[in-house]
Amino acid sequence: MFLWLCHSITTANGFNLSAKEDNIRCIEKERRALLMFKQSVVHDPGRLSSWGSKDGEKDCCLWRGVRCSNRTGHVIMLNLHNPLTFDDGFYAYQNNRLRGTINPSLLELQHLRYLDLSGNDFGGSLFPNINGSLNRLRYLDLHDTALSSAILYQVGNLSSLRYLDLSWNNLSEAKDWPQLLNKVPYLEDLKLSWCSLPIILSPPSLTNSTSTQISIDLSGNELTSSIYPLLFNITSKIVDLSLDENSLGGSIPDFFRNMISLKHLSLSVNNLEGDIPKFLGNICTVETLSLAVNNLSGSIIPGYFGCLENSLQFLDLFVNKFHGPLVLPYIARFSSLRELHLADNRLNGFLSGTFNFKQPSKLTYLHLSSNQLKGTLPDFTIFSSLKVLLINDNQLNGAVPESLGCLSELEHLYFARNSLEGVISETHFKNLSKLRFLDLSFNHLVVNFSPGWVPLFQLHQIYLSFCKLGPHFPKWLQTQKEFEDLDISGAGISDTIPDWFWDLPPHLLSLNLSHNQMTGMLPDLSSLKLKEFPGMDLSFNMFEGPLPVLPYNMTSIILAKNRFSGSVSSLCKTAAGSLSILDLSDNLLSGVLPDCFFHWQNLSVLNLANNNFSGVIPTTVGSLLSIETINLRNNSFSGDLPSSLKNCNRLAFLDLSENMFSGSIPAWIGENLFSLIFLSLQANEFYGRIPSNLCQLANIRILDLSQNTLSGAVPLCLNNLTAMVQKGDQDDIIGQEYWSSGEANGFATGFYIAEAWVGLKGKKYECERNLGLFRIIDLASNKLDGEIPDEITRLSELVVLNLSGNNLIGFIPENIGRLKQLESLDLSNNQLSGQIPNSIADLNFLSYLNLSYNNLSGKIPLGTQLQSLDASAFIGNQALCGPPITQEAPKRTRFKLNHLKKRVMNSIDGLMLERESDSSWRFGEFLALYC
Repeated sequence: MFLWLCHSITTANGFNLSAKEDNIRCIEKERRALLMFKQSVVHDPGRLSSWGSKDGEKDCCLWRGVRCSNRTGHVIMLNLHNPLTFDDGFYAYQNNRLRGTINPSLLELQHLRYLDLSGNDFGGSLFPNINGSLNRLRYLDLHDTALSSAILYQVGNLSSLRYLDLSWNNLSEAKDWPQLLNKVPYLEDLKLSWCSLPIILSPPSLTNSTSTQISIDLSGNELTSSIYPLLFNITSKIVDLSLDENSLGGSIPDFFRNMISLKHLSLSVNNLEGDIPKFLGNICTVETLSLAVNNLSGSIIPGYFGCLENSLQFLDLFVNKFHGPLVLPYIARFSSLRELHLADNRLNGFLSGTFNFKQPSKLTYLHLSSNQLKGTLPDFTIFSSLKVLLINDNQLNGAVPESLGCLSELEHLYFARNSLEGVISETHFKNLSKLRFLDLSFNHLVVNFSPGWVPLFQLHQIYLSFCKLGPHFPKWLQTQKEFEDLDISGAGISDTIPDWFWDLPPHLLSLNLSHNQMTGMLPDLSSLKLKEFPGMDLSFNMFEGPLPVLPYNMTSIILAKNRFSGSVSSLCKTAAGSLSILDLSDNLLSGVLPDCFFHWQNLSVLNLANNNFSGVIPTTVGSLLSIETINLRNNSFSGDLPSSLKNCNRLAFLDLSENMFSGSIPAWIGENLFSLIFLSLQANEFYGRIPSNLCQLANIRILDLSQNTLSGAVPLCLNNLTAMVQKGDQDDIIGQEYWSSGEANGFATGFYIAEAWVGLKGKKYECERNLGLFRIIDLASNKLDGEIPDEITRLSELVVLNLSGNNLIGFIPENIGRLKQLESLDLSNNQLSGQIPNSIADLNFLSYLNLSYNNLSGKIPLGTQLQSLDASAFIGNQALCGPPITQEAPKRTRFKLNHLKKRVMNSIDGLMLERESDSSWRFGEFLALYC
């Protein structure tokens, strides 16, 4: 009966499961109960439109989602699940849900055997008190219905239940959920995934009275290994067990060896360790084994999987620590294997070998990416069933064998980021009519197709980045009408783009033609019929002329490092509310910025650096509430910073260097732009004091205020820059993902990395991926006065400190040695005096030091780093001596030294030595000079 009920659901929407006999009418009592249920929910008009009282709608057995018994007329099935999935789009799924409460009238359906309300939203309400009702119910699906934990207490009254799905509800309050499940002794299929089930340290074992097999899914609940005893009594009956995405630790327990009926086991995304136990290889019924994303280790060698070689169809060991060689001939021993996932492990050795297979492999999916495999690719003839082949991110070399063309079932081909070489011709693709996804990026391949070649395939994704396609634009692309992603960046193309290319597919998501030498002017692209929200990267080419008018629905526009000229007023015509990335840097653009920033509510990156823009920043820049990066470096902008900029509190990167901005540095930068990581106002015309409010920038890592006319003291509060005491991370890249959006959901199509010029070791460097490593304070070339505050020495992770070219006085802080990570220190061209602190010798990473042109005195402290520096680091300090300074003191200085030395040596009161009438020297200075 249960199987018959399941088979009766003829469509995913549950449409019109009606009675076969025209003379059967539903029971009036049950009809009224259904109408009362309808009144308790809010619904899209189309979902329950057939439920009504019109003449043609009186028979509830004809209503959508309702099925009645042909014999008695009683309602036996109610299927009102939300037919949409998240794949159809989040908003569509949400808008199609029934909302409200479950009316107790539902309990009037005493003959109900099948109830599916999944995918609806009952807002945390209670399920009606069953109390003996619905005792014929065998199938109950309430997954993702937002019901309260109390539903489990009602389930205990459904003693005939065979199928129960409460997944994606919050059952965190059901503290005794194992005991409640024991009240349903005939369950054959239990799904409690992603329910926030509370951890039970000593759970009772489940009891099961059915003689049939049972499937259990408890994935996504953060359960620990203490859950295992729950399964002890039913171990031999379990046919399907999923404990994915929990917190299971240790090794795979021994009790699994008793699962003699097991067909599907999934323990992925846990913290399991050790080898795969050999007893799993002796459970000869297992068809699916998924242990992905754990810490499992060991080698994969012949004989490891025992009799599983005959039954296993799906093996997933993705993201573990398996090591050793991959023996491809061994794969052929798995006579039933269809899918093999071994990516992101530590497999090594040579991939190729001699294949003496008795019969062709049945593999349809082979995933070996992100290992350490080397050598050449194998002969693919034996893998004639392959649909998906992923071997990217390894160390493979040599040519791609032409036997690739034999894989007539192939749909996905990924060879990216290896060291493959040689020519790819149409022979490699002669039978690949089903190919849809191609990635050969970042190899040393030459893609050379005959001019008239017409491929058999229609590709959806084309990734040929840094393969050799040029010098001419590849004509075979004219045959491709369905691609969503095209990347032929760095392909050596030095041609104009033909007109036919701009007839782009309507579902385009990303287009990357960057890092070529393409020339010419771009056409007006506003008429493109793009249904999605694509991103476009044409940077690092030689395009010229005015900016093209772009489609309104672009998400990213990267046209950097070309020769575009003129104004950017055409951007206002784009008016793209979807625009996230706009990079026009390194062109010949000029004029003032148009006042239309209010169009771009989603803009996160604005890069106009290295152009010829002038004028003030429009006040509408304050409308960019999503902005994270603004780079206006090296233009001719002028005037004060607009106060509206303080609204942009998500700003992480702000580079206004090398312009003509003036006025005082606004205090609101520190008060409002609290997300700033990088701030450069270098080489402008700012004046006045450095506002102490900048010390509120707790996230700042790089602060460059150099080459202005700032005055006053260095703020004492710099020790409040707490990011300067946090260690830099090489993976901590300053940037943003940029997105494209299809009809379903948006997805990231790239990562925009901020780049900037930073002063380091006396030079300027353009930094990109390593920006996150630096902690820099650069206040050089201003008119700052006063002493260097000791507070600055508390910034323990500071890498660069540049205070040169100011009017600073006093001593170098004694605690300068606290700056253990300091690599570059420039205090030159000030008026500092006294000795160089001995603690400076503790700066073990210091490779650049400039203390020149001050009034420092005494002997240079001894330290490996200091004595290895060039003497020019100390030039202009007449009273310094010792290595690396090798020159002798001037003659007059030596005479005075000797004269004073005698006075000291002959005087018991040498410490009271009076000032010489012809000299302003003091005794302390003498001691400093007498080295």
